[in-house]
Amino acid sequence: MSGNNVSSRVMDILSGIVPLMKLISLTVIGLLLAHPKTQLVPRATFRLLSKLVFALFLPCLIFTELGESITLDNIVRWWFIPVNVLLSTIIGSFIGYLVVLVCRPPPEFTRVTIVMTAFGNTGNLLLAIVSSVCHSKNNPFGSGCHSRGVSYVSFAQWVAVILVYTVVYHMMEPPLEYYEVVEDEGGVENLEIEEIAVANSNDVSRPLLVEAEWPGIEEKETEHCKTPFIARVFNSISSYSQTSFPEVVDLMGETGGGESSSPRSLQCLAEPRVIRRMRVVAEQTPVKHILQPPTIASLLAIVVGSVPQLKSIVFGYEAPLSFITDSLNIMASAMVPSVMLVLGGMLSEGPRESTLGLRTTVGITVARLLVLPLVGIGIVMSADKLGLISPDPMFKFVLLLQYSTPSAILLGAIASLRGYAVREASALLFWQHVFALLSLTFYIIVFFKLTVDNVQDVP
Repeated sequence: MSGNNVSSRVMDILSGIVPLMKLISLTVIGLLLAHPKTQLVPRATFRLLSKLVFALFLPCLIFTELGESITLDNIVRWWFIPVNVLLSTIIGSFIGYLVVLVCRPPPEFTRVTIVMTAFGNTGNLLLAIVSSVCHSKNNPFGSGCHSRGVSYVSFAQWVAVILVYTVVYHMMEPPLEYYEVVEDEGGVENLEIEEIAVANSNDVSRPLLVEAEWPGIEEKETEHCKTPFIARVFNSISSYSQTSFPEVVDLMGETGGGESSSPRSLQCLAEPRVIRRMRVVAEQTPVKHILQPPTIASLLAIVVGSVPQLKSIVFGYEAPLSFITDSLNIMASAMVPSVMLVLGGMLSEGPRESTLGLRTTVGITVARLLVLPLVGIGIVMSADKLGLISPDPMFKFVLLLQYSTPSAILLGAIASLRGYAVREASALLFWQHVFALLSLTFYIIVFFKLTVDNVQDVP
């Protein structure tokens, strides 16, 4: 009996290590190809590869797997997947705030600390882990492992993207410390905000992580993306005179010709000043960028998969358009190796200089990779006991993984878009992905024990 127990434990450990070793091998190949000393493949090639992943390979994978698996019934059954993304973000934000209290980062990096702790990689890395786990015929999740796993991950992506382009976008705005009030030629009363020099987004030395998960994001700059827009809107009357922020005031329609000279007469019809400022901020939120190829592929897959008539035309061996889905499947198979090669190219650049401080860097890494997964285990297992989630072990495995991945690489792209904390985000992402090799190995073994022990094959 003891011999069988030892053998079982060894198999459990191997089942958790082997999938990750496959991904590490691909990452090491990318690292060697992009290493500055070898330069076998130039950085420009990796940027082109990341664009292919973003615009072609990833959408193909999402559409073929999610579209074939999803139904109206599954949409109802999978409701906890997007909820879990929200829960992990809220809990991660709270833990990030505790990191701020304990580690005391420089005041201007308070929001960066919270964001990097709260928002994990719920996209490419999760898809790579699921694909690697399901690559073996003897995988612990049974038949349809890959299709189910990719579908669960893809169903969560749209929530993560919405959070990034709303909550994260505004939390990563440069603080007012990056700006200074200067006196204009007209005198003290004519004030303007002058931006202190920040990193140029078009700099050729920009880290590869900016292109790694959302290529071309630097082209999506808006008029106020590199300014503390929210702080300027809400401080324009409390901390400064209205002339301190002329462009913000103009946006709110508080100046300019044609206004009534008797505001008292319109007071009952005018919206409250706070509501007006909230509307202005909402109008400056780049929600239009949410509709990118992966998101469009997810929405299209949900629509096609939910309509039986459309699904029968597109999916299935006898479907009239099966040749198209087969072609998309062929291209989708390139997603995982391409993602890991790009990750290797990103890590080959090494950590950037950071003013965040060692204590805060360690605090964020420990909170993200060690503490948050423990909280996730408690939440997912509690939801399972309450019967809130699907009994499919792969379903629970994906939910648990959402708490255990390093910070999203997309956060580095948002930092570059906002022109703030780019070096700090780069350094954090580097160290987190390095140490995630160890933490993920441990937690995948734990997750296997929690999800697949004594579970029969799921159809």
